[in-house]
Amino acid sequence: MSITSDLIRGHTDTIILASLMDGDSYGYKINKDILTRTDNQYELKEATLYTAFKRLEENGCITSYWGNETTGARRRYYTITAEGRRTYYRLKDEWNTTKKLIDILIRNEEEDSNGK
Repeated sequence: MSITSDLIRGHTDTIILASLMDGDSYGYKINKDILTRTDNQYELKEATLYTAFKRLEENGCITSYWGNETTGARRRYYTITAEGRRTYYRLKDEWNTTKKLIDILIRNEEEDSNGK
């Protein structure tokens, strides 16, 4: 089953911040991790990813720096800030509330199988 991007698009910032909670990273790796974690069902478009990085940096949620790779191209790394951690927890709480409401509004399979 493929996940439509419209269902996830509004949560791009949360997904990126969640990834950075595990440590500094760069765009390509974050996108590869998303692909791996979703069993190749979801991938952020490059333009979406870098637009989100810019927005998160402008909002003080992340900072960036250039790595010093000795081989290959230099990578721009991103790190989450204290503000970014607060934002992540707030967005995660909003998601959990939204998920509960959607489950109520569209009824989940468990409820349907129990005759509710």
